[in-house]
Amino acid sequence: MTENYIDNFLNTVLPGLRIAVIGDIMVDRYIFGSVDRISPEAPVPVNKVDHISSVLGGAANVAANLANLDCHVFLSGLIGNDDNAVLLRQLLKDAGIDGTGLAVRDGHVTTTKMRVLGARQQMVRLDFEEAASLKADEEAYIGHWLEMRIADGLDGIILSDYQKGVLTCSLAAKVIAAARNAGIPVLVDPKGTDWSKYNGADFVTPNMKELSDCLGRRVPNEGDAVVTAARELHRKYEFAHLMVTRSEKGITVIGRDGKVWNNPAVAKDVFDVSGAGDTVAASFLSAVAGHLSIRTGLQIANAAAGVVVTKVGTYPIHRSELLKLWDEWHPVRWAPYRALTWDETAEKVRQWQKNGETVVFTNGCFDILHRGHVLYLQQAAMLGQHLIVGLNSDDSVRRLKGETRPLVAQEDRAILLSALDCVDEVVIFNEDTPAELLRVLRPDILVKGGDYKAEDVIGREYVKRVEIISFEEGYSTTGLIEKIRDLVKKGKL
Repeated sequence: MTENYIDNFLNTVLPGLRIAVIGDIMVDRYIFGSVDRISPEAPVPVNKVDHISSVLGGAANVAANLANLDCHVFLSGLIGNDDNAVLLRQLLKDAGIDGTGLAVRDGHVTTTKMRVLGARQQMVRLDFEEAASLKADEEAYIGHWLEMRIADGLDGIILSDYQKGVLTCSLAAKVIAAARNAGIPVLVDPKGTDWSKYNGADFVTPNMKELSDCLGRRVPNEGDAVVTAARELHRKYEFAHLMVTRSEKGITVIGRDGKVWNNPAVAKDVFDVSGAGDTVAASFLSAVAGHLSIRTGLQIANAAAGVVVTKVGTYPIHRSELLKLWDEWHPVRWAPYRALTWDETAEKVRQWQKNGETVVFTNGCFDILHRGHVLYLQQAAMLGQHLIVGLNSDDSVRRLKGETRPLVAQEDRAILLSALDCVDEVVIFNEDTPAELLRVLRPDILVKGGDYKAEDVIGREYVKRVEIISFEEGYSTTGLIEKIRDLVKKGKL
């Protein structure tokens, strides 16, 4: 990615996006206080109330996240005509969210969750709710409302399902079909054990519990297990992508075509995970709607989630916070690059690890850098905070590939690799394998490309774990050389 690519999205594209959110709307209320004694009436703590705050929750929190990213947001769902509905409408107005899609039912309880906190920790939660499916006239109203929004122009749709009754099978199917006809991406935050009503969605975003619930068995929060579970669901349902949020292990996206993207969580002091999934949904869908890549969308979503989990209560991410994160993160690489020595690289690795950051290592010849190389390195980089590339020296490449190789000298290959944003450092080794280099560096994760088994990878004893990433089919340096040779033979070059 380039700086202009991200800068343009955050500064120009994001504020112009028009996104609709449809689902179960809630109000989250927080009673903040302090506890310093036990009640004489019963063995329960006494909370001395300091203040009460109210924020948008459920599907409305997804909308709030989008609104705070400065998108134009349109919200639809079911509410009552009670006091909490009055509060909800005021919160929507304050956030600048269009609430014309709200269906109102007399006598219905507007879903409200009240949390009592003492010393920043939840003591108890009180739920006021009435799960009830939409009536025919309410569904027709929302359907017509969506048609008008699509006609006016939409960039994306999020379906936020909390199983309170809004996303009926028929409404979900109508929304997804209408979006597909209009070429609008749809992201679904699912619930329950039957996800057939989400068929046709572009992204379905379960957490580990929701993934396990749908499959009817516990899925371990491990890379291979998550990918296997997702592929099982792909065979059962018709989604383009499953995006699994994995708590401290970040996010994994598994495409229907078999492609897998990983993005590790950003290490933070976690105070409250309330609404973090809504933040991921909002920030990722906005990136996709803004025509960013899945990989870049994952980076943005993880960065946004890393902010909100440090806050107490339901907290929507702000565009200014993403801009600040981007300004702090993006590297400046204008100085001529020099590959580091083994000792210099090892010193960097130790410092990164001391800071609690995960260091990823991979190696290769990377002669004639091509798309397959770049995609492989980008996926490797997603496994941690830093990627080091061990680069075979010219002598090493000649021994491995023959006297005519490499075509590009080691210093030039190092410069090309270092220019990739996903690569932190390049270190050259002269041996046939990187085993000795790994013994010195001792990174956290060793990545190997191809169809190896982890137990067969050289140097595995010097790392915490080994990850295998499939190469992109149809891309290889040997293939490029053969193509050039063939064109020369035919006199076309």
